[in-house]
Amino acid sequence: MHEMSVALAVVDQVEEAATRAKDVTAVRWVRLQVGELAGVVPDALAFSFELACAGSLLEGAELITEAVPGRARCTLCAHEWAVGMPPRLTCPACGGTQTDLLAGRELQILDVHWEDGGPTHTPTREPISEER
Repeated sequence: MHEMSVALAVVDQVEEAATRAKDVTAVRWVRLQVGELAGVVPDALAFSFELACAGSLLEGAELITEAVPGRARCTLCAHEWAVGMPPRLTCPACGGTQTDLLAGRELQILDVHWEDGGPTHTPTREPISEER
């Protein structure tokens, strides 16, 4: 599943940043920007993120995703439009096929909230049931 590799990459990057910051005891949430055209299913990513966090500094962290709609601009007439899904890449104004994608392919960590100092992080969440 593609979403699992994305979730593992997010966990790795956050853990690396937490190591550099030193004294991080827990990660509470990660805010991720996900473009409509990035090929990521938000529910599958949330499920994968929970699995990827198990046993790590991120265990129990919330994943907050912000959707970015796909937008394009016609290079012939400069008209801009929401491309939707499946993406409509032909200009609705002039029928032109030369377009520039302006937004919708984003997949990036925007923000992380962690705690530092204090007691060492002890996971308190129950294991994920196989029935989910």
